[in-house]
Amino acid sequence: MKPKKLKKRIQQLEKSLREGSEKLARLRRKLQQAESAKALKPARKSAARATASAGNASEEPTTAAQKPSSAKKPKRKLNLSPERRAQLSAAMKARWAAKRAAERNRTSSTDQNSPTPPPQPPENRADGA
Repeated sequence: MKPKKLKKRIQQLEKSLREGSEKLARLRRKLQQAESAKALKPARKSAARATASAGNASEEPTTAAQKPSSAKKPKRKLNLSPERRAQLSAAMKARWAAKRAAERNRTSSTDQNSPTPPPQPPENRADGA
């Protein structure tokens, strides 16, 4: 190869190495930032839980035996339309009524002190026996 061509090739390689090292350094910084953010995440979560339960803590004194993670999450409110809420309410009331009726039937059948009679075999069988 001619010396001019070699010099040009060397310059190109040096430039790509410089850019590659800069890119590598940038990626390393990103990785370090991500790792530090990941390490801080549990601390942020516990701090958020503490501030969320601060209103509850003022009502009841906390003991050392209680763990902060044992605090219940607040119940999430469903975004239901009034029609859907009424529909669900009717379905739940029907289910509860059926459950109460089944419970009443079960207790009334067991209230009688006589044992249930054994089921009678059918007189006419389909197979002719």
